[in-house]
Formats: sequence, C-alpha cells, structure tokens
Amino acid sequence: MIRFADRPRRIAVFRALQLGDMLCAVPALRALRKAEPDAAITLIGLPWAASFVERFSHLIDDLMVFPGAPGMPEQPIREEETQAFYEQARARRFDLAIQLHGSGLVTNAIVRQLGARQMAGFRPVPAAPVAGRAERKWQPGVVSYGARPVKELLIDWPGGNEIERLLALTSRLGYPPDGTQLEFPLRPADNAAWQRLALMYDLMPGNFICVHPGARMHSRRWPVERFAAVADVLRQHWKIVVTGTPDEAELVGRLCDTLGSPVINLCGKTDLGAMAAVVKHARLLLCNDTGASHIAAAMHTPSVVVSCGSDRARWAPLDSSSHRVLADYPACRPCMHQDCPVGHLCAEGVGVDEVVAAAMAMTGQSRETQEVSHA
Repeated sequence: MIRFADRPRRIAVFRALQLGDMLCAVPALRALRKAEPDAAITLIGLPWAASFVERFSHLIDDLMVFPGAPGMPEQPIREEETQAFYEQARARRFDLAIQLHGSGLVTNAIVRQLGARQMAGFRPVPAAPVAGRAERKWQPGVVSYGARPVKELLIDWPGGNEIERLLALTSRLGYPPDGTQLEFPLRPADNAAWQRLALMYDLMPGNFICVHPGARMHSRRWPVERFAAVADVLRQHWKIVVTGTPDEAELVGRLCDTLGSPVINLCGKTDLGAMAAVVKHARLLLCNDTGASHIAAAMHTPSVVVSCGSDRARWAPLDSSSHRVLADYPACRPCMHQDCPVGHLCAEGVGVDEVVAAAMAMTGQSRETQEVSHA
C-alpha cells in the first residue's frame, strides 16, 4: 500500500483501450472515486473515450488523449503530439498515476513519463529462474524521473478475470472494492431513442433477441453464417434485432440477407447509448466476445457469447448464471491476430446446435419445447 502524507488531489488513470476494456475497469474506477471523492481524476485514454468520460462523469473528471506509443496496437502513433502530451502531463503535477493497462511490460515506462509524485501499477511476473542465475526480486521502491523522485507500488500481474485483476491493484492502494458489477448509465436521449425504435418496429421488453455479429478484431468473429443459422431458429419465438457499428454494415448485411424477412436491421442506426438501451430491453443478447457482451452485463440482460481467440477466463462476464460463454481451445489460443492465419479453428469448434441450445436455456426455453411447438 502506498502511504499518502496528504490525500492525492490529482490522479491520472492510464487505460488507453476500447469499450469493453473500459467497462471492465468501471468497478476499479468506482472504488477509486468512493475512496477519493474530492480528487480530480483524469483518464488517459484513446480519443473515443471522450464519450466514455462524459457518460461516467460521476467517476472521471476529464480526459487526456494519449497519442500512442511503440508496442501499443490500439491506435497509430501520432509522433508529432508526443512531446506536447508528456509536457502537459508533467505540468499537471499529478499526485498519483495508476497504470491500469496490462502487465506493465510496455505501459509502465509510459506512466513513469507522466511525472506523477507516486505511481502504482502492474509488473510482468518474472519467468521461472534459470539454474545458476540469481532470482530477480520485485520490490516497491523509489525511482527517479529527472530530478523528481517517484514512489512506486508495483504488484505482480495476476491471473483471472479482468475486473478482479484491476480491483487487486486498487485494493492494494487501500481503496476497498465497491462491488464487481458493471455499469452503463443511460441518459434521457438513450431512453428516448429506444422509445422511437420500439414504436417503429413494434418492440416490447423481452419480445426480441438482439444479435450482434461484429467485433473490432476479425479473429474474434464467429462466422456470420452461423449467427444467421442460430437466429433462424430463435426467430420462431422472438423478433430478431441485429445491431452493429457503421463499419460493420457489410457483415450485418450478409447476415440479414441470409435470414431474409422478417429481421430488424439497426446496424449504424443507433449510437452507443441507444444500442445499450435496446440491449437492456432484449430477452437475450447473442454476440462475440466484444464490448457488446459487457454492455449486456451492465444492463442485466442475459447473453450467449461465442468467444473466439481471446482469453475466456480473463474476459468472460463474472455472472455465469446470466451469461453463457462458449469457446473451443485449440493450441494457438489465445491470440492477438487481427485475422486468423491458421483457419480460425477456435471459431470452427463452436457449433450452431451448441449455441442454439445455450440460447434456449438462457431464455427459459428448451430445444425439445421448440421442436414440439413446430411439429
């Protein structure tokens, strides 16, 4: 635990990641805010996170846009902005900088350059010692940034679920957890958008299933033809609403063309808040292991998640009674390839019948009931 002579008045949190990753950080941010209600908390993140900070203004005060760095694939590096970014960070004179972005292999060096008086984060777990070589001891200590000493607390990068990993660090800082549940606050405009869509498409809470076939990384996508096959079974009981981002229009179009009518295509017709409101009122969300699955967890909507490529133990929703994650485990998993180079074995290993059975179970139906009702 870092011992504070004075409570930190200016805190930086480094997590330059996408939506799902940010939602998994909400319990840690909630613990931080509850323990430091008067601190100014700055998120250092990607440009899109301006909307995240606006939605989570009860947890975060402002955003500093990170210009990227070598070894970080989330965005191209904007080298012309790098010097000004670090100068601005040091000018803020943060009392505490918290590294909530991975094991620290790349990001600890970045967070040190913020010039905070104190730093906390993760460190890579050392490899097993080689015979005859002295074991490296990891200890909290003091490092120097320029002429300014920086007190560090680094803990071993733990295994397990991402939510619990991040809470392990905030707990070590002396900030007790305030629950592990996710949040996604809906604003009046989000609920108004839902009301318009409900009227337009005759949607009612629980009378439709939301299908979200996209994912930012192609290697995380279950084949769209299999999504269509599952949706074809499910629409015998519920309306099918398909969601996606504008850049997933071609993928969603293929799914809808395969299904034919009736299907409600909302791809590109909702912003993030409106999509979350739609998910809130769905009977079930069927999706890949992507940000949409964490929205379902935040909205308390049951989900079936087909997990391809990623580390299932790390990213699966904590509530396994409401969220069923299906996955296959070839030797190449987990991976970080944008496109799978070896035949997408992890996706091929999850069958349509398995997903249909999971969806039926999560909605309180059984496959036998479905077959009898249409005999």
